[in-house]
Amino acid sequence: MERRSLICLVLAAGAASFTTTTRSASFVHPHSSSIAAPSKGNPVSASSTVTTTSTSTTAKTTTHLWSTTNGEIASTSFEPLGLPARPGRPLKVAIAGGGVGGLTAALCMLKKGFDVTVYERTAAFARFGGPIQFASNALSVLKEADSTLFERVMDKFTFTGTRTCGIKDGLRSDGSFRMTGDSISYLWDSSAPADWFVKFPLKQCADLFGLPYTGVIDRPDLQEILIEECKKYKPDFIMNGNAVESYENLGRGKGVRFTLANGQTGEADVLVGSDGIWSAVRNQMYNEGGVKSTSADRKKRQGCDYSGYTVFAGETVIKTPDYYETGYKVYIGPKRYFVTSDVGDGRIQWYAFFALPPGTKKAPSGWGGSIRENQSDPNENLVEYIKRLHEGWTDEIMTILDATPPESVEQRDLYDRAPEFLRSWADGNVVLMGDAVHAMMPNLGQGGCQAIEDAYVLSEILAQTKTTDKLEEALQKFYRTRILRVSAVQFMSRLASDLIINAFDTPWSPHDDLGKSWKSYLTFFWKPFLQYIIFPLQFTYLYSFHPTGNIAETAVRLEKKWKEQHVISAEQAFAESTEDGFQRQATPSFFAKSELPVTAMAAKKD
Repeated sequence: MERRSLICLVLAAGAASFTTTTRSASFVHPHSSSIAAPSKGNPVSASSTVTTTSTSTTAKTTTHLWSTTNGEIASTSFEPLGLPARPGRPLKVAIAGGGVGGLTAALCMLKKGFDVTVYERTAAFARFGGPIQFASNALSVLKEADSTLFERVMDKFTFTGTRTCGIKDGLRSDGSFRMTGDSISYLWDSSAPADWFVKFPLKQCADLFGLPYTGVIDRPDLQEILIEECKKYKPDFIMNGNAVESYENLGRGKGVRFTLANGQTGEADVLVGSDGIWSAVRNQMYNEGGVKSTSADRKKRQGCDYSGYTVFAGETVIKTPDYYETGYKVYIGPKRYFVTSDVGDGRIQWYAFFALPPGTKKAPSGWGGSIRENQSDPNENLVEYIKRLHEGWTDEIMTILDATPPESVEQRDLYDRAPEFLRSWADGNVVLMGDAVHAMMPNLGQGGCQAIEDAYVLSEILAQTKTTDKLEEALQKFYRTRILRVSAVQFMSRLASDLIINAFDTPWSPHDDLGKSWKSYLTFFWKPFLQYIIFPLQFTYLYSFHPTGNIAETAVRLEKKWKEQHVISAEQAFAESTEDGFQRQATPSFFAKSELPVTAMAAKKD
C-alpha cells in the first residue's frame, strides 16, 4: 500500500507534461529534468513502467520506477523524438565541420525536422577551392535527398563520364591528343597507335543502373548551394569561427556536451564529427595525441599514414584537340603518373603524383599547408620543376604544363587511414563520418562521394530512432551499416595508387625499348584483366549504392542540356584566354578569415 501511494505521488508530479507509448528504460534529454537512476549504493528490489498523459501537449515520455531496498522510489525517463508526421520534440544535432559532408548531413537532417547546428572552424564564407568529383552513386544520393539541391548542382555541373576516360601511355602518346582505340593490335602492327592503354566503363556502368553520369562541380559552388538550401529550413544553422574541440558524453539518452574553441559549451542529443582528416572529434575518440600530432619521420600524423605520395596540382584554360571528346586521362609511366580532367568553362585541372618522402615541400598548399615564403627556394619555377620530373614523357603533358601559370601550382602530401574494423565510429552519443574517419586516396574520386553517402545513411537511421535512449544504438547501427562498403572503397583507392606507382610502368611493346622492366611486362599482362574484369566490377560496385533507383530519363535529359551549354561556355573561355591570357587570383580559403592571404587555384571569372 505504501509503495502504491508513492507511485501515485510520482505520477501526479509528472502528469503535467508528457505521455508515453514505449516500454524500454533510458534517460531524459540534457535540457530536461529527471530523477536520478538507482546507484550502486541504492539497489533495486522491484521495478515498474508507468504512463503519464497530458492534454496540453503531444509529447510523450516513459518513466520507469524502482523500489529500492530502503523503500525509496527512483526513476529514469526519456523523451520521444518527433518528425513532421510523428509526435515528439525534434532531435538536436551538433555537426563539427562545415565541409561538403557536414553540410550535406545538415541539409538531410534539417529536412527530417531535426534541430541542427553546424560549428565551422573558419570565420566567414569565402569562395575557394578546386573542383570536386561526384560519381554516379553520389548524384543518386543527392537526387534522393533533395530534388532542388540536385537540380541546382546539375546547373553547375560538368560531365566527364559521358566522354572517353581512361589510362594513357605517358611515353608513347604521340603528343597530338589523338583519339584512338585501346586494343592490342600494336603488338603485331607497328603502325598501330598505342596511346590509350585502357578506357574506363563509366558511362556503361552508369547506364546499367540508370544513373546520372560522373562529373565535377566547383567546390565553392557546391558549398554555396548547400548553405543556401540549409538556410531555407534554419537561417542561423551555421556558426562560423568556433570549432568543436572536445566533448563529454552525458550518458544514455542524456546527450553530449561539447566545448568550442572560444571556451563556450553546448549540448545536443548527438554530436557528428565531420571535421575532416585532422578531426578534433576523432582525436579525442581514438586518443590520438593531439590534432595534427606528427611522428619524427612524418610518416604518421594523428593516426593517419603517409601514403608515400605527394601531389602537385594546377589549372589552366587551353583548347586541346581532344577537349570535347575526353573527360579525364591518367598518364602512366615510371614511378609517377599525371592526371588531367576537364572541369568546365574551358578549364583543365591537372595532378602530378610522385613517390617522394613526406615534407618534400616545393609548392604552397591551398589545403591549409605552407606558403611560398616558407619554401627552400621560393622563387623556383614549379612548372619547370614538374617538367623536369617528366623528362622524356609525352608532349601532351608538356603542353598542359606550359599553359599553366607557375604561381598557381600547389602541393600537398597525401595521408589516408586504414579501415576501422576494430574500433567503432561511434562513442556514446558521438559519431564520426566522412574524412574524419575514412580519409582515402583521391584516385577514384570517392572521398566526397562516401561522405555524402554517410550523410544520407546517418540521417535515415536517426529518423527511424523514436526515443533518446535508442540513439547510442542508432549510431552503432550506422557504423555497422557503412563500415564494409567504405572499407572496400578505401582499399580500392589505395590499391589504385600503389599499383600505378609501384607495380605499373610503361607497358611492354615488341617495337621499342621504352618498357623493358619486369613491371613493364606485368603492366602489359594486366591490360585485359583491367579492361574486361577489374574496372567493370570496380565501377559497378561503386555505383551499386543508388537510393533513387533507375532514373535513366533524367540522366539523358541532363546530359543533353549540359552538352549544349558546355560548348558555349568553353568557347567563350577559350576566346578570353587567347585575348587576355588565363588569369588567377589569390583568394582566402573557403570559410577562412578574410584577412589571411592564401594562394588558391581559382580561375578568375568576370
